[in-house]
Amino acid sequence: MGDSNELVPLTRRGIPIARMRHVYRVDEVGRKLDKLPPKEHESLRATYERMIEKGSERFQVKPSGLPVMDHLYDDLPNFTDVLDDVRRQLALCEDSRDALEITPLLLLGPPGVGKTHFARELSQLLGTGMGFVSMSSLTAGWVLSGASSQWKGARPGKVFETLVDGQYANPVMVVDEIDKAGGEHAYDPLGALYSLLEHDTAGSFTDEFAEVPIDASQVIWVATANDARNIPEPILNRMNVYEVQMPDREAARHIAAKLYRSIRADHDWGSRFDPEPAAEVLDRMSELAPREMRRAWMTAFGNAKLDRRESVQPKDLPEPGGRKSSIGFVQ
Repeated sequence: MGDSNELVPLTRRGIPIARMRHVYRVDEVGRKLDKLPPKEHESLRATYERMIEKGSERFQVKPSGLPVMDHLYDDLPNFTDVLDDVRRQLALCEDSRDALEITPLLLLGPPGVGKTHFARELSQLLGTGMGFVSMSSLTAGWVLSGASSQWKGARPGKVFETLVDGQYANPVMVVDEIDKAGGEHAYDPLGALYSLLEHDTAGSFTDEFAEVPIDASQVIWVATANDARNIPEPILNRMNVYEVQMPDREAARHIAAKLYRSIRADHDWGSRFDPEPAAEVLDRMSELAPREMRRAWMTAFGNAKLDRRESVQPKDLPEPGGRKSSIGFVQ
């Protein structure tokens, strides 16, 4: 597993340089397939056949130069420290043959601050695609690393699926709410991360379902959490940790205004509304978390339209605190 010397364009993603990288050995998959007993392990057989059909090469992309990031600084003003770190690491590989390498990131902050949105924006900036694992909804400890094919209903883990079924050798892999991975499982659900976050050991990561070494050494890791106290120290030591605060009032007003213009431009009905929101509406919007702003704007646009107005007013916004209308009978 590793790089070939061929460079190919990847213009449709806006990133012109992609090296092809082998993420597993097809001959090794073939040997595993040949050893399967006839009419048994059909799911595992289908997995091996899919791996052989797709081949082992994936795009390993990186910017041809330092990408323009002004829009991210503008959209995510409370992520300046994280963006500065990413920019430094991109600068190191921009004029060399070295692969794109970004130290795993841990984003700490309150719900709704924009941590997952940042990860999506990062994957778009790099053009690498993205895998997503929500640790708060884990039903077993093997979501990252797969479960043995001996178990009923077993399947590969998210790392395997993202690398084998995706197009890229270096996707952004988001581990959302990593602090919610409790200890109620048969074994540590974060156990696989100890090796996956280390470049050397990640190069031969073995999913427990497929039992074929996969090169996960190029994966770009972004974890999110509300509280670092529930994260094991060995995980924290492998990541650059950033505490992301809610944007201040002025930054929140800026985010809300930009989102208003974006929603207005993206819809045909948007032309019927004022080009800019009123100051008193932005004051109300600045009280919301970034994650809540789009939903609030859509509610406000709808209320204004029902009232046959071209201007959004404070009364059009949802009630503070996200109160919902009750459904059913009042007793």
